[in-house]
Amino acid sequence: MLRDGHVATRLPAQDLGRARAFYSSKLGLDPIEERPGGLLYRCASGHFALFQSSGTPSGTHTQMSWEVEDLHATLAELRHRGVVFEEYDLPGLRTVGGIAEVQGNYPSKGGKGEKAAWFRDSEGNVLGIGQVIR
Repeated sequence: MLRDGHVATRLPAQDLGRARAFYSSKLGLDPIEERPGGLLYRCASGHFALFQSSGTPSGTHTQMSWEVEDLHATLAELRHRGVVFEEYDLPGLRTVGGIAEVQGNYPSKGGKGEKAAWFRDSEGNVLGIGQVIR
């Protein structure tokens, strides 16, 4: 049953106005629908929603990510818009210039790994961007 369903991400926002401004000015995304307490966004092959929440994100793991064809160009554009990328130096995960190479990811997509980068939105949600290494 779930295999035929559409997957959608929901991200908490303590300040929906602040989050809307971040997603618009920093990521170039505007909601396709809004209602009291929520904003819905559509990307090429899916959608996500921001919802008003008094809770806080853990900030310890990726909550949503995008797959792109050119990670370097995407990061350059987002940096130009003011997005700051995380730097990690952990066992098995080290970023250089905000980018990590993760070997072994996505063999089902014809890849031998992934280049990946992470940033936080205005609400502390950890968001990722990845590109399959072929």
